[in-house]
Amino acid sequence: MEQKLFIYNTLSRKKEEFKPITPGRVGMYVCGPTVYGDAHLGHARPAITFDLLFRYLQHIGYKVRYVRNITDVGHLEHDADEGEDKIAKKARLEELEPMEVAQYYTNRFHAAMEALNVLPPSIEPHATGHIIEQIELVKEILDNGYAYVSEGSVYFDVEKYNKTHHYGKLSGRNLEDVINNSRALDGVGEKHNQVDFALWKCAQPQHIMRWPSPWSNGFPGWHCECTAMGRKYLGDHFDIHGGGMDLIFPHHECEIAQAVASQGSDMVNYWMHNNMITINGQKMGKSLGNFITLAQFFSGEHESLTQAYSPMTIRFFILQAHYRSTVDFSNEALQASEKGLSRLMEGVANLKRITPADGGSVGMEYVDGLRRKCYEAMNDDLNSPVVISHLFDACRVINTVVDQKATMSADVLAALAEVFHTFAFDILGLKEETGGGSGREEAFGKVVDMLLEQRMIAKANKDWATSDRIRDNLAALGFEVKDTKDGFTWKLNK
Repeated sequence: MEQKLFIYNTLSRKKEEFKPITPGRVGMYVCGPTVYGDAHLGHARPAITFDLLFRYLQHIGYKVRYVRNITDVGHLEHDADEGEDKIAKKARLEELEPMEVAQYYTNRFHAAMEALNVLPPSIEPHATGHIIEQIELVKEILDNGYAYVSEGSVYFDVEKYNKTHHYGKLSGRNLEDVINNSRALDGVGEKHNQVDFALWKCAQPQHIMRWPSPWSNGFPGWHCECTAMGRKYLGDHFDIHGGGMDLIFPHHECEIAQAVASQGSDMVNYWMHNNMITINGQKMGKSLGNFITLAQFFSGEHESLTQAYSPMTIRFFILQAHYRSTVDFSNEALQASEKGLSRLMEGVANLKRITPADGGSVGMEYVDGLRRKCYEAMNDDLNSPVVISHLFDACRVINTVVDQKATMSADVLAALAEVFHTFAFDILGLKEETGGGSGREEAFGKVVDMLLEQRMIAKANKDWATSDRIRDNLAALGFEVKDTKDGFTWKLNK
């Protein structure tokens, strides 16, 4: 059945029905990482949020071109037009080539994304591979009179642009406020106005990363890459542009201005932003030094962590909150997510252990209702926490069947398994994790089954001492055994 998806558009500040420019196809651009350090929990959030969107759009029948960039030049230390390039600085400190730094952290970012079961984008362009496109963009903005050259650098003329267009429409900022709040910047002497931003920077003699341009040997401003690469791969007009809420201003605001100044019209129909992950109420970020990398979460090696957390626990933790709400990190919250994920996976495992019964007290209307409610939640601006709550409800129903308090026919069981797999695995992107590889886990399970079969034989022979000893020894190891009229069920309480 056809699904009507509503998403919150930051530009209009309301939920809107998603209608693609080209029927059946979606063009989506998401800001990727600046690769000068390991990905942390804050990077996992946009990756998982837009992976959820990517998976769902494909699931409901769209052909999606998903572009997520790698920033490997142009992102200066202070997110403005001052300081050193973040990658060049890291390279200087570690006595490496900037591209060695970028490649090393790109590889590690990819490994972390794979662990989190984040699907790779359709295209992953690098800023350094698109210098020509960025120079072309700057030329167009200059030709249209919205930029000026100053001492070899090119700056966007925000005040002039604001006379005919609205600079600040995404962030809701008033230009006067932006001008008044702009702090005195180094190099402001080159600019007509403090609020103007760099489209091209003339490289200082010590700057390693530099390219020839009509204005100087230099490098592109941070905001240029996304406008240039979005246009190259998705066209002058595309459907969705996503990223973290911290990018709304200045990055995305500047992207809108660049697009309008170069081509005369907006490039993007829907702007989507995920909220922040906080630690004790403060945004997690490299610049603040309060971040925990994904590798540290997976290993547990960080002073703030009481244990290691699996990639799926991290994914589940992020999906348990709506993408537009803040998520505060704590060990308690992650431990609760670990338990919740374990409950969900136990539900999946229990589905395989149900013996179908003719008739069945749990009918198809229950499964149809569950499926409908899950789609309604996803169509309401990707409400993953509500989907998870419906799946937990299904786990309770599965448990009543396993405990022989209800029954289910084969077709209802198959339909329920299909709904569970569709939403838990295909859309939420969760997967079953095993401690030491699925082979070992399966072997443990077979050993437990074998012991319990021995216990059944002992019970049949009225050898109650052996029967009780097997049950008690398993209980001491954390295995909960339940006798049923068909034999037994067991689970391991972690």
